[in-house]
Amino acid sequence: MSLIPDITELLARARADLRMGVPVVLTDDSGFSVLAISAETLNPQRLADLKKLGDPVVAITGRRAETLKARAYDGDLARVSIPADADITWVQAVADPSDDLNAPMKGPLMTERHGNANLHRIAIALAKSARILPAAVVVPVEDGRAFAVSHGLTCIDHTRVAPHLADRSALHEVVAARLPMEVSEAGRLHVFRPEDGGEEHYAVEIGRPDRDKPVLARLHSACFTGDLMGSLKCDCGPQLRGALAQMGAEGAGVLLYLNQEGRGIGLANKMRAYFLQDQGFDTVEANHRLGFEDDERDFRLGSDILKSLGFNSVRLLTNNPAKISMMERTGIAVTERVPLKVGETAHNRGYLATKAAKSGHLL
Repeated sequence: MSLIPDITELLARARADLRMGVPVVLTDDSGFSVLAISAETLNPQRLADLKKLGDPVVAITGRRAETLKARAYDGDLARVSIPADADITWVQAVADPSDDLNAPMKGPLMTERHGNANLHRIAIALAKSARILPAAVVVPVEDGRAFAVSHGLTCIDHTRVAPHLADRSALHEVVAARLPMEVSEAGRLHVFRPEDGGEEHYAVEIGRPDRDKPVLARLHSACFTGDLMGSLKCDCGPQLRGALAQMGAEGAGVLLYLNQEGRGIGLANKMRAYFLQDQGFDTVEANHRLGFEDDERDFRLGSDILKSLGFNSVRLLTNNPAKISMMERTGIAVTERVPLKVGETAHNRGYLATKAAKSGHLL
Protein backbone atom coordinates (compact mmCIF):
# COMPACT_ATOMS: atom_id res chain seq x y z
CA MET A 1 0.00 0.00 0.00
CA SER A 2 1.42 3.40 -1.00
CA LEU A 3 0.48 4.97 2.34
CA ILE A 4 3.12 2.89 4.12
CA PRO A 5 6.49 4.72 4.38
CA ASP A 6 9.20 3.25 2.15
CA ILE A 7 12.79 2.78 3.30
CA THR A 8 13.84 6.29 2.19
CA GLU A 9 11.04 7.82 4.22
CA LEU A 10 11.80 5.62 7.23
CA LEU A 11 15.44 6.71 7.14
CA ALA A 12 14.37 10.36 7.08
CA ARG A 13 12.14 9.69 10.08
CA ALA A 14 14.98 7.92 11.90
CA ARG A 15 17.36 10.84 11.34
CA ALA A 16 14.78 13.28 12.71
CA ASP A 17 14.18 11.03 15.73
CA LEU A 18 17.89 10.87 16.55
CA ARG A 19 18.22 14.65 16.30
CA MET A 20 15.38 15.02 18.81
CA GLY A 21 16.77 12.43 21.20
CA VAL A 22 14.19 9.76 20.36
CA PRO A 23 15.50 6.18 20.05
CA VAL A 24 15.08 4.03 16.96
CA VAL A 25 14.96 0.24 16.66
CA LEU A 26 17.37 -1.55 14.31
CA THR A 27 16.95 -5.21 13.34
CA ASP A 28 18.73 -7.82 11.20
CA ASP A 29 17.78 -11.10 9.51
CA SER A 30 19.06 -13.23 12.38
CA GLY A 31 16.48 -11.79 14.77
CA PHE A 32 19.02 -9.59 16.55
CA SER A 33 17.61 -6.18 17.45
CA VAL A 34 18.93 -3.10 19.20
CA LEU A 35 17.62 0.18 20.49
CA ALA A 36 19.83 3.09 19.36
CA ILE A 37 19.79 6.71 20.45
CA SER A 38 22.09 9.64 19.74
CA ALA A 39 24.74 10.11 22.42
CA GLU A 40 24.55 13.85 21.81
CA THR A 41 20.80 14.24 22.36
CA LEU A 42 20.41 11.54 25.02
CA ASN A 43 18.92 12.72 28.34
CA PRO A 44 19.45 11.28 31.87
CA GLN A 45 16.02 9.63 32.09
CA ARG A 46 16.40 7.80 28.80
CA LEU A 47 19.90 6.67 29.78
CA ALA A 48 18.44 5.20 32.98
CA ASP A 49 15.73 3.44 30.97
CA LEU A 50 18.29 2.02 28.53
CA LYS A 51 20.25 0.56 31.44
CA LYS A 52 17.10 -1.21 32.63
CA LEU A 53 16.92 -3.00 29.28
CA GLY A 54 20.46 -4.42 29.45
CA ASP A 55 24.08 -3.36 29.16
CA PRO A 56 24.30 -0.46 26.69
CA VAL A 57 27.45 0.57 24.82
CA VAL A 58 28.53 3.79 23.16
CA ALA A 59 29.20 3.12 19.48
CA ILE A 60 31.84 5.53 18.17
CA THR A 61 33.80 5.73 14.94
CA GLY A 62 37.31 4.38 14.58
CA ARG A 63 38.55 7.99 14.31
CA ARG A 64 37.07 8.90 17.69
CA ALA A 65 38.29 5.62 19.21
CA GLU A 66 41.83 6.45 18.08
CA THR A 67 41.63 9.78 19.91
CA LEU A 68 40.38 8.07 23.08
CA LYS A 69 42.97 5.27 22.85
CA ALA A 70 40.10 2.78 22.81
CA ARG A 71 40.53 -0.51 20.94
CA ALA A 72 38.38 -0.58 17.81
CA TYR A 73 37.97 -4.34 17.41
CA ASP A 74 35.37 -3.73 14.70
CA GLY A 75 37.83 -1.75 12.58
CA ASP A 76 35.83 1.31 11.59
CA LEU A 77 34.04 1.57 14.93
CA ALA A 78 34.33 0.70 18.59
CA ARG A 79 31.64 -0.42 21.04
CA VAL A 80 32.59 1.18 24.35
CA SER A 81 31.10 -0.47 27.43
CA ILE A 82 29.25 1.92 29.74
CA PRO A 83 30.15 1.40 33.43
CA ALA A 84 27.20 0.76 35.72
CA ASP A 85 27.74 4.03 37.56
CA ALA A 86 28.31 6.16 34.44
CA ASP A 87 26.02 9.16 34.04
CA ILE A 88 25.03 11.27 31.06
CA THR A 89 28.16 13.42 31.45
CA TRP A 90 30.39 10.35 31.03
CA VAL A 91 28.54 9.22 27.92
CA GLN A 92 28.68 12.61 26.27
CA ALA A 93 32.37 13.01 27.13
CA VAL A 94 33.06 9.85 25.13
CA ALA A 95 31.16 11.27 22.16
CA ASP A 96 32.16 14.94 22.36
CA PRO A 97 35.85 15.99 22.29
CA SER A 98 35.27 19.52 23.59
CA ASP A 99 36.58 18.60 27.03
CA ASP A 100 39.34 16.23 25.91
CA LEU A 101 42.22 18.46 26.88
CA ASN A 102 40.75 19.29 30.29
CA ALA A 103 40.08 15.63 31.04
CA PRO A 104 42.32 13.58 28.73
CA MET A 105 42.18 10.38 30.83
CA LYS A 106 38.70 9.02 30.18
CA GLY A 107 39.74 5.40 30.44
CA PRO A 108 40.78 2.82 30.48
CA LEU A 109 37.83 2.29 28.15
CA MET A 110 36.62 -1.28 27.72
CA THR A 111 35.40 -2.15 24.24
CA GLU A 112 33.48 -5.17 23.02
CA ARG A 113 35.21 -7.53 20.60
CA HIS A 114 32.61 -10.27 20.10
CA GLY A 115 29.26 -10.21 18.35
CA ASN A 116 27.95 -8.48 15.26
CA ALA A 117 28.45 -4.71 14.97
CA ASN A 118 26.39 -4.18 11.80
CA LEU A 119 23.52 -2.49 13.62
CA HIS A 120 25.92 -0.26 15.55
CA ARG A 121 27.42 0.74 12.20
CA ILE A 122 23.98 1.75 10.94
CA ALA A 123 23.37 3.80 14.08
CA ILE A 124 26.57 5.75 13.50
CA ALA A 125 25.77 6.25 9.80
CA LEU A 126 22.34 7.62 10.70
CA ALA A 127 23.86 10.00 13.25
CA LYS A 128 26.34 11.25 10.65
CA SER A 129 23.64 11.86 8.08
CA ALA A 130 21.60 13.67 10.73
CA ARG A 131 24.54 16.10 11.18
CA ILE A 132 24.97 15.28 14.87
CA LEU A 133 27.97 13.75 16.62
CA PRO A 134 28.71 10.30 15.12
CA ALA A 135 28.09 8.37 18.31
CA ALA A 136 25.13 6.32 19.51
CA VAL A 137 24.14 4.54 22.70
CA VAL A 138 23.01 1.05 21.74
CA VAL A 139 21.41 -1.74 23.76
CA PRO A 140 20.00 -5.11 22.58
CA VAL A 141 16.25 -5.69 22.83
CA GLU A 142 14.09 -8.75 22.33
CA ASP A 143 11.75 -8.84 19.32
CA GLY A 144 12.66 -5.42 17.96
CA ARG A 145 9.66 -5.05 15.68
CA ALA A 146 7.22 -5.69 18.50
CA PHE A 147 9.21 -3.36 20.76
CA ALA A 148 9.01 -0.61 18.13
CA VAL A 149 5.24 -1.03 17.71
CA SER A 150 4.55 -1.06 21.45
CA HIS A 151 6.66 2.06 22.05
CA GLY A 152 5.75 3.98 18.89
CA LEU A 153 9.32 3.94 17.56
CA THR A 154 10.75 3.90 14.06
CA CYS A 155 12.03 0.46 13.07
CA ILE A 156 14.77 0.01 10.46
CA ASP A 157 15.67 -3.37 8.97
CA HIS A 158 19.37 -3.91 8.18
CA THR A 159 18.71 -5.83 4.97
CA ARG A 160 16.51 -3.08 3.57
CA VAL A 161 18.68 -0.17 4.64
CA ALA A 162 22.18 -1.48 3.81
CA PRO A 163 22.01 -0.77 0.03
CA HIS A 164 20.82 2.79 0.74
CA LEU A 165 23.45 3.96 3.23
CA ALA A 166 26.10 4.73 0.61
CA ASP A 167 23.61 5.97 -1.98
CA ARG A 168 22.77 9.60 -2.52
CA SER A 169 19.12 10.51 -2.73
CA ALA A 170 17.67 11.32 -6.12
CA LEU A 171 17.31 15.08 -6.73
CA HIS A 172 14.35 16.74 -8.41
CA GLU A 173 14.13 20.32 -9.61
CA VAL A 174 11.37 22.08 -7.69
CA VAL A 175 11.39 25.50 -9.30
CA ALA A 176 13.54 27.87 -11.34
CA ALA A 177 13.16 31.61 -11.70
CA ARG A 178 15.02 34.65 -12.99
CA LEU A 179 17.40 36.20 -10.45
CA PRO A 180 19.14 39.45 -11.44
CA MET A 181 22.44 39.65 -9.53
CA GLU A 182 25.25 42.13 -8.99
CA VAL A 183 27.57 40.11 -11.22
CA SER A 184 24.97 39.60 -13.93
CA GLU A 185 21.41 40.70 -14.50
CA ALA A 186 20.97 37.51 -16.53
CA GLY A 187 20.84 35.20 -13.54
CA ARG A 188 18.59 32.25 -12.83
CA LEU A 189 18.22 30.16 -9.67
CA HIS A 190 17.26 26.46 -9.75
CA VAL A 191 16.18 24.69 -6.55
CA PHE A 192 16.72 20.92 -6.27
CA ARG A 193 15.11 18.83 -3.52
CA PRO A 194 16.27 15.32 -2.53
CA GLU A 195 13.74 12.55 -2.06
CA ASP A 196 15.09 11.66 1.39
CA GLY A 197 13.89 14.84 3.09
CA GLY A 198 17.40 16.28 3.28
CA GLU A 199 18.45 19.85 2.60
CA GLU A 200 17.83 21.39 -0.80
CA HIS A 201 20.68 22.29 -3.15
CA TYR A 202 20.84 25.16 -5.62
CA ALA A 203 22.19 25.90 -9.07
CA VAL A 204 22.89 29.52 -9.99
CA GLU A 205 22.96 29.89 -13.76
CA ILE A 206 24.65 32.98 -15.19
CA GLY A 207 23.57 33.97 -18.68
CA ARG A 208 22.53 31.23 -21.07
CA PRO A 209 25.41 28.74 -21.13
CA ASP A 210 25.74 26.67 -24.30
CA ARG A 211 24.94 23.04 -23.38
CA ASP A 212 27.12 21.82 -26.24
CA LYS A 213 30.29 23.41 -24.84
CA PRO A 214 32.15 23.01 -21.53
CA VAL A 215 30.52 25.37 -19.04
CA LEU A 216 32.49 27.39 -16.49
CA ALA A 217 31.29 25.72 -13.28
CA ARG A 218 31.94 25.81 -9.56
CA LEU A 219 30.91 23.23 -6.93
CA HIS A 220 30.59 25.37 -3.81
CA SER A 221 29.78 23.87 -0.43
CA ALA A 222 27.63 26.07 1.80
CA CYS A 223 29.59 28.00 4.42
CA PHE A 224 27.41 30.14 6.69
CA THR A 225 30.40 31.66 8.46
CA GLY A 226 32.36 32.48 5.31
CA ASP A 227 29.64 33.15 2.74
CA LEU A 228 27.35 35.22 4.97
CA MET A 229 29.40 36.40 7.95
CA GLY A 230 32.67 37.20 6.20
CA SER A 231 34.70 34.81 8.36
CA LEU A 232 38.46 35.16 8.04
CA LYS A 233 39.08 31.55 9.15
CA CYS A 234 38.43 30.14 5.67
CA ASP A 235 38.51 31.24 2.03
CA CYS A 236 34.93 30.20 1.20
CA GLY A 237 33.36 33.64 0.96
CA PRO A 238 36.02 35.04 -1.40
CA GLN A 239 35.83 31.85 -3.49
CA LEU A 240 32.04 32.18 -3.81
CA ARG A 241 32.19 35.82 -4.83
CA GLY A 242 35.24 35.29 -7.02
CA ALA A 243 33.59 32.44 -8.93
CA LEU A 244 30.41 34.43 -9.53
CA ALA A 245 32.42 37.46 -10.63
CA GLN A 246 34.36 35.39 -13.17
CA MET A 247 31.16 33.88 -14.54
CA GLY A 248 29.65 37.35 -14.79
CA ALA A 249 32.74 38.64 -16.62
CA GLU A 250 32.58 35.75 -19.12
CA GLY A 251 28.82 36.12 -19.47
CA ALA A 252 27.99 32.50 -18.67
CA GLY A 253 28.50 29.86 -15.99
CA VAL A 254 26.88 27.64 -13.38
CA LEU A 255 27.56 27.76 -9.65
CA LEU A 256 26.27 24.77 -7.70
CA TYR A 257 25.57 25.73 -4.09
CA LEU A 258 25.55 22.43 -2.18
CA ASN A 259 24.25 22.37 1.38
CA GLN A 260 27.17 20.39 2.80
CA GLU A 261 28.31 22.77 5.54
CA GLY A 262 31.64 22.13 7.22
CA ARG A 263 32.84 19.54 4.69
CA GLY A 264 29.58 17.68 5.19
CA ILE A 265 29.44 17.58 9.01
CA GLY A 266 26.99 20.42 9.56
CA LEU A 267 27.35 23.85 11.15
CA ALA A 268 27.16 22.70 14.78
CA ASN A 269 29.93 20.16 14.27
CA LYS A 270 31.95 22.70 12.29
CA MET A 271 31.78 25.04 15.28
CA ARG A 272 32.97 22.15 17.45
CA ALA A 273 35.88 21.75 15.05
CA TYR A 274 36.63 25.48 15.31
CA PHE A 275 36.70 25.13 19.11
CA LEU A 276 39.24 22.33 18.74
CA GLN A 277 41.28 24.41 16.30
CA ASP A 278 41.47 27.12 18.95
CA GLN A 279 43.07 24.45 21.16
CA GLY A 280 45.82 23.90 18.61
CA PHE A 281 44.50 21.15 16.30
CA ASP A 282 44.41 21.66 12.55
CA THR A 283 41.21 21.26 10.53
CA VAL A 284 41.82 17.58 9.69
CA GLU A 285 42.83 16.66 13.25
CA ALA A 286 39.73 18.41 14.58
CA ASN A 287 37.45 16.41 12.29
CA HIS A 288 39.12 13.17 13.38
CA ARG A 289 38.73 13.99 17.08
CA LEU A 290 35.02 14.55 16.45
CA GLY A 291 34.81 11.13 14.83
CA PHE A 292 34.56 12.25 11.21
CA GLU A 293 36.76 11.67 8.19
CA ASP A 294 38.77 14.49 6.60
CA ASP A 295 35.91 15.30 4.25
CA GLU A 296 32.37 13.91 4.47
CA ARG A 297 30.96 15.69 1.40
CA ASP A 298 29.40 13.94 -1.58
CA PHE A 299 30.39 15.75 -4.78
CA ARG A 300 28.29 13.33 -6.83
CA LEU A 301 25.39 15.69 -6.07
CA GLY A 302 27.04 18.28 -8.29
CA SER A 303 27.30 15.83 -11.15
CA ASP A 304 23.62 14.93 -10.77
CA ILE A 305 22.57 18.58 -10.95
CA LEU A 306 24.77 19.36 -13.93
CA LYS A 307 23.34 16.43 -15.88
CA SER A 308 19.81 17.48 -14.93
CA LEU A 309 20.52 20.93 -16.37
CA GLY A 310 21.82 19.40 -19.59
CA PHE A 311 25.58 19.79 -19.13
CA ASN A 312 28.07 16.99 -19.76
CA SER A 313 31.40 18.88 -19.69
CA VAL A 314 32.82 21.67 -17.53
CA ARG A 315 35.70 24.04 -17.02
CA LEU A 316 35.86 23.54 -13.29
CA LEU A 317 36.70 26.42 -10.96
CA THR A 318 38.47 24.56 -8.16
CA ASN A 319 41.69 23.94 -6.27
CA ASN A 320 40.50 20.50 -5.15
CA PRO A 321 41.55 17.50 -7.30
CA ALA A 322 38.91 15.34 -5.57
CA LYS A 323 36.18 17.34 -7.26
CA ILE A 324 37.77 16.78 -10.65
CA SER A 325 38.12 13.02 -10.18
CA MET A 326 34.54 12.72 -8.91
CA MET A 327 33.20 14.63 -11.90
CA GLU A 328 35.12 12.38 -14.27
CA ARG A 329 33.99 9.20 -12.50
CA THR A 330 30.35 10.24 -12.67
CA GLY A 331 30.26 11.10 -16.34
CA ILE A 332 31.05 14.83 -16.39
CA ALA A 333 34.13 15.63 -18.48
CA VAL A 334 36.47 18.22 -16.98
CA THR A 335 38.17 19.88 -19.93
CA GLU A 336 40.05 22.43 -17.80
CA ARG A 337 40.80 23.16 -14.16
CA VAL A 338 40.43 26.89 -13.55
CA PRO A 339 42.35 27.89 -10.39
CA LEU A 340 40.53 29.93 -7.75
CA LYS A 341 43.22 31.28 -5.42
CA VAL A 342 41.62 34.05 -3.40
CA GLY A 343 40.95 35.01 0.20
CA GLU A 344 44.17 34.16 2.05
CA THR A 345 44.40 35.98 5.39
CA ALA A 346 46.56 35.84 8.49
CA HIS A 347 43.71 33.94 10.16
CA ASN A 348 43.37 31.19 7.55
CA ARG A 349 46.97 30.72 6.39
CA GLY A 350 47.42 27.60 8.52
CA TYR A 351 44.04 26.24 7.40
CA LEU A 352 45.01 26.64 3.74
CA ALA A 353 48.39 25.02 4.36
CA THR A 354 46.66 22.03 5.95
CA LYS A 355 44.30 21.70 2.98
CA ALA A 356 47.31 21.63 0.67
CA ALA A 357 49.41 19.25 2.76
CA LYS A 358 46.72 16.81 3.94
CA SER A 359 43.88 17.13 1.45
CA GLY A 360 45.88 17.67 -1.73
CA HIS A 361 44.45 21.09 -2.61
CA LEU A 362 46.45 22.86 -5.33
CA LEU A 363 47.32 26.12 -3.59
